[in-house]
Amino acid sequence: MRVLKRLAAVGAIAFSTICLAEPGVTDTTITLGMSAPLSGPNGAYGLDMKQTITAYFEQVNKAGGVNGRKLELIALDDGYETDRTVANTKTLIKDKNVFALLAYYGTSPTTEAMNAVFGPAKVLLVGTISGAASLREPMNTNPNARYMFNVRASYADEADVIVSQMLSLGLKNIAVFYQNDGFGKSGLEGVTAALKKHNLAPSSVGTIERNSLDVAKAVESISKTTPQAVVMVTLYKPTAAFVRAMKKAGQHPMLMTLSPVGAEQLAVELGPDSRGIGVSQVVPYPWNNVVPVVRDYQKLSDKGAYSYYGMEGYLMARTMVEGLKRAGKELTREKLGTSLESLNGTDLGGYRINFSPTSRLGSRFVELTVIGQGGKILK
Repeated sequence: MRVLKRLAAVGAIAFSTICLAEPGVTDTTITLGMSAPLSGPNGAYGLDMKQTITAYFEQVNKAGGVNGRKLELIALDDGYETDRTVANTKTLIKDKNVFALLAYYGTSPTTEAMNAVFGPAKVLLVGTISGAASLREPMNTNPNARYMFNVRASYADEADVIVSQMLSLGLKNIAVFYQNDGFGKSGLEGVTAALKKHNLAPSSVGTIERNSLDVAKAVESISKTTPQAVVMVTLYKPTAAFVRAMKKAGQHPMLMTLSPVGAEQLAVELGPDSRGIGVSQVVPYPWNNVVPVVRDYQKLSDKGAYSYYGMEGYLMARTMVEGLKRAGKELTREKLGTSLESLNGTDLGGYRINFSPTSRLGSRFVELTVIGQGGKILK
C-alpha cells in the first residue's frame, strides 16, 4: 500500500507539472510562431524576415539558447491575406501550441488576428510590418492591444518626416496614392494629419485594391491636379505600375513612399525608372557597419545580401530574445509580457526599444533614403 501511495503521489506531481507547463515551452525548447507572406507577389518580404530570424535563432542556439532552452520557429505562409493570417494564428496557437508570436506582416491581417485570436488568447506578438494606429491603440480602449508589441515607428511618424521634407523644398501641391486596405488607409490618415499641421490637405487622392495592378483610375484622378509631389502608400508592384503610368501620362512629380514598399524590391521591379524615388525607413541602414546592431545583423547574412526587411526581422527577433532572457527560467506568457514592458530605453546597439506597462510603441526611428543609380539605396 505504501508503494502504491508513493506511486500515486509521484503520478499526481507529474500530472500537475504537465498541466502547469506553459504551451510551447519544454525543459529544452521554446517554440515561437510566425505568419507572413512566403510566396506570391509579396513573398520576398516574408522570406527575408524568416531567413534572418532563422539564422539568428541558430546563432542563439549554438551559444546555449535562452536560459538553457533552444529556440524553434514555425513559420506559416499567409500570402498577405487577412483570412489566411487569422487561420494561421489559430493553427499556431491551438494546434502547434506556440508560446508566443513573432514577425507578422500587414495592417489588416495583424489587426484582425490581434482582435479575433491572439489578443483574446493572451498570446503575445512581438513585431509586425505595420505602422497602423489600430495596432497602437491605448490598452484602456482595446485590451487586445496589450498583447501587441510594436518594434517599428508608426505610419504617422513616417508621414511627418516625409511631409516635412516636401514642405522644406517648397512643395505644397501634394497628392496621395494609397492601397485600399488597413495599410493604405492608415498611411493616408498619417499624411493627411501631417499636412493638416501646416493647414494643408492632399490635393488629390487615388486608390488601388490590395494585390491589384490596375492603376488607371488612380492616375487619372491624381493627374487632374498636376501634383508637385505624390506620397505612395502601396507595396512595390502597384507602386511600380503607378510610377510607369504617371510617366506615360506626362506627370513627373516628386515621388516618395513609406517603408513597407521594400526599397530593394521596388528598385529591382522598376529598374532605371526607380531612380530618385524617396523611401522612409524605420530601421537603420543595413549596408553600413558603423551601427553595432547592423554589424550584428550583417554577420547572419551573405556578404552584401542585406535588406531592410532582413534588418527589421533581426530587430524583432532581438527584442523577443531580450524579453525571453529577462523573463527567466520559469517562463510564462505573463512573465514575458512583464519583461518586455521593462525594455524602456533598452539599446540593442544603436536602436532603442521603449516599451512600458502603458505603451507598446517600441520605436519612433525614421530616416529618409532615395533610390540612386543602379538601384542602390542611398541615405
